[in-house]
Amino acid sequence: MCDDDTVADNNEYLRAKNLTRRQFGAVTAGAGLAMLLPRAANAQAVAEGDIDVTTPDGVADCYFVHPSSGAHPGVLIWPDAFGLRPAKQQMARRLAESGYSVLVVNQYYRTQRAPVVNTTNFAEARDVLAPLMGSLDTETQTRDATAFVGFLDSQPSVDNNRKIGTMGYCMGGPFTMRTAAAVPDRVGAAASFHGGGLVTAAADSPHLLVPNMKAHYLFAIAANDDQSQPEAKDVLRDAFARAGLPAEIEVYSGAMHGWCPPDSTVYHEAQAERAWSRLLVLFEEALA
Repeated sequence: MCDDDTVADNNEYLRAKNLTRRQFGAVTAGAGLAMLLPRAANAQAVAEGDIDVTTPDGVADCYFVHPSSGAHPGVLIWPDAFGLRPAKQQMARRLAESGYSVLVVNQYYRTQRAPVVNTTNFAEARDVLAPLMGSLDTETQTRDATAFVGFLDSQPSVDNNRKIGTMGYCMGGPFTMRTAAAVPDRVGAAASFHGGGLVTAAADSPHLLVPNMKAHYLFAIAANDDQSQPEAKDVLRDAFARAGLPAEIEVYSGAMHGWCPPDSTVYHEAQAERAWSRLLVLFEEALA
């Protein structure tokens, strides 16, 4: 998860690449995010829009995108610490073009509508993001997960005869685990990309929820996250093995925390594409 160690690691990564954060921002702004993400092969036409979803705690602003016709497996996306923004919308659109009905949420809706910041530099946004991140806990995540899955199940573009998928980035990684445990009969597949806080010493550590899940899992782990907590991957492997659930757990060499979103300062295209390809395999197999 985003913290001082991650910021230091990512700064060192940029120095090694001879690329400043300002230069990275200029590149992404000049090229446009659409130039960074390839379209799905045989991409389907999609319908999209900003929507509000009612939860027990209020009204969440979200983005919903799905193929223009038919009913398809639903997918719930939990953003990273920087929240709902154009890059996440584009990732959702890309997934929808592959045949999924995708909801991306603003996890901070109780406090502020999206976008909450206009940067993906955690050091610059710390004063805004830290209290927002701290406002969410196990109970809020569980209530939200149930509400968002319920929303997906109510949509005509979602095939209720197929399981739902969920995926999350950074702080969204553990959110996927709480979602899979909260609605186990609906969530058939889940993926965590550079997820933080998946294994902790706390009594409510996400890994302790594995016995309550039925989902097949993908954990794409950043190299520097693994260096900071090398035992976490083994704890996860053991937990899923004991539960008899399939789980692909891999450390992505050379990929820093936050490498998947195309607007990230440490975006690693090759490894991001490999992680995306594994996600598509997971959903194809587990949501059939």
